[in-house]
Amino acid sequence: MKPIATTATLYFQNSAGRITEDAGGYLRLDWAAGPREEAAFRALLQHVIRALHRNGWGKLLARQDQMVPFTPAEQAWIVNEWMPRAVTEGGYRFGAVISAKSVFARLATNVVINEVRELPIVYNTFEDEGYAISWLRSQ
Repeated sequence: MKPIATTATLYFQNSAGRITEDAGGYLRLDWAAGPREEAAFRALLQHVIRALHRNGWGKLLARQDQMVPFTPAEQAWIVNEWMPRAVTEGGYRFGAVISAKSVFARLATNVVINEVRELPIVYNTFEDEGYAISWLRSQ
């Protein structure tokens, strides 16, 4: 699928990744390649909650294609602390994930998604960003 033209504004960036606000009505999280420091990882995700709340979109495009796997500690924090707060404080409802190239990163993400099934979030994974954006915009 052809890439969809969008206009995005940088919201926050650190060594773990970059958050942009897309004029298409969703937040975009581009995970950086390589290992993450815990403080940068948590700060990045805390800013996702703030940006979701600020915009009232409830939609997140997460590019994980270059991401290394979540550590067990990161997985636990996402499942037990971040994800419930993202729903209640940020209004997070729809997540389009561009799959990681690393099979281990894909597995780590699947663990997180399976652990939060009781939350009111709909996830869909994609290889193609254009399809991911189209799906997200249709929600």
